[in-house]
Amino acid sequence: MMFKTPMFQTRNSKLAAAAAVVLITTCGSATSQAAELSTHDLALIDRLSWGVNASTADQVHRIGVAAWLQQQLHPAAETVLPAPVTAQIDGMPDAHGVTPAILLALQEQAKEANQIPDEEQRKAAKQAQQQAMNDRGKQAAARSILRALYAPDQLRERMSWFWMNHFNVHQYKADLRLLVGDYEDRAIRPHALGKFGDLLRATLRHPAMLRYLDNAGNAVGHINENYAREIMELHTMGVGSGYTQADVEALAKILTGVGIDLKPEDPKLKPELRPLLVRDGAFEFNPARHDMSEKTFLGHVIPGSGYAEVEQALDLIVHNPATAQFISRKIAVYFVSDNPPPALVAKMAKAFAASDGDISAVVTAMVQSPEFDAALKSGDRFKDPVNYVYSAVRLAYDDKVIANTAPIQNWLNRLGEGLYNRQTPDGYALTSESWSGPGQMMLRFEIARQIGSGSAGLFKPEGPDAKDRPAFPLVQNALYFNGLRQTLSSTTRTALDKAISPQDWNTLYLSSPEFMYRLHAEAPHEPS
Repeated sequence: MMFKTPMFQTRNSKLAAAAAVVLITTCGSATSQAAELSTHDLALIDRLSWGVNASTADQVHRIGVAAWLQQQLHPAAETVLPAPVTAQIDGMPDAHGVTPAILLALQEQAKEANQIPDEEQRKAAKQAQQQAMNDRGKQAAARSILRALYAPDQLRERMSWFWMNHFNVHQYKADLRLLVGDYEDRAIRPHALGKFGDLLRATLRHPAMLRYLDNAGNAVGHINENYAREIMELHTMGVGSGYTQADVEALAKILTGVGIDLKPEDPKLKPELRPLLVRDGAFEFNPARHDMSEKTFLGHVIPGSGYAEVEQALDLIVHNPATAQFISRKIAVYFVSDNPPPALVAKMAKAFAASDGDISAVVTAMVQSPEFDAALKSGDRFKDPVNYVYSAVRLAYDDKVIANTAPIQNWLNRLGEGLYNRQTPDGYALTSESWSGPGQMMLRFEIARQIGSGSAGLFKPEGPDAKDRPAFPLVQNALYFNGLRQTLSSTTRTALDKAISPQDWNTLYLSSPEFMYRLHAEAPHEPS
């Protein structure tokens, strides 16, 4: 039985309470030029970005789809953000990294708070310390959101979210709220379209990962297998790929001594161990904590030699065919479908192996495949909450920079996909069916109304004397009439024609079943 809203017949029974708001900004020549793009072009932009909008469509119209695609697959090392975005980010304490000295100082503050004799003062000091950490986590999320909405290298931003989810850490474990922003900015994003081996190593050497999966306490005589198991099960080879419990145990021993040290001075070591010490920021390989015995890992004998063992083990993992298959399939699930065609995954895995794990090459193989083109035409890729919210805001305000990301953070939390909030290391589900339940739709409809009826606090900076500078987007423009409108069913178009106000039109359009999905390159099938 198909569920019917007052004005819509939904796309399938799971869209039980249609939710969404598609808002398209009016930006003059951008919309008129963007209108000349085909629905296939718009679907491609939508699939590889955080959502089609007028300025991105205009750029593609000006330089051509092929040139835009090359820019996305091979972006410049440094992203050039709009000046208002850069100003917001530069004003954040952690914008340029979190040093060991900063972390050490914050740890000392926490210790001092715990030692205050007066109970009320101690409680207040501890609350202030927690609030400071909460603020760091919110600022990390704000940087991530601003980049997702306004960075020109949209594919890198989409892949940054993908890898943050793949190499998941939970911000509320220990002091990770202090680390998640640096983890995303310096371990994940720079390698999002680079070599997978470099990305894996960057996550391994970051204190956020080492603390989250407990390897900071992994030492000879006190083996902790958590990180070793997740590296193979979740990060690289995947369950059922052929590794054994003995391989997990061997990798755990190889990873002994890989940890964190915030102190500026080196640890005291025996003379023969000093050459084996490795330090890089907060990362430390302490040879005194390392198991120097010979190990057998994935069928290879690895002599006890210190950090060189870690490098050898990672090389074996990265070049294992199971890793190419596992990573390729997961990327295909993210971009193509819940069950990507085996032929597509095989092409991507071949590109992974041939390019020494070059992520851009893997994505290129995917985009150039007939399977990907078929996915653009089908339009069956349901948006997860992050995709839904980001695409709505990008369409609503295009390049008009929001002043407050707190409403977006709140929406994502309520929808169950808050940034850095996944407790378990497996990350959020990538499949469409995980996000299309009735409860999800009711929340989306509520959020849709907030965006469709006004700026929802997005243009009110935080602070007691801040003034709201609301923006009211006008949705019916050339991009809609000559592009997006063609992707709607006649039922949706008829409902939109009955809107009684611009705000009502916005909410209806963004309540449409079509906006719950990535754009498709062919006209939708009409309900029977």
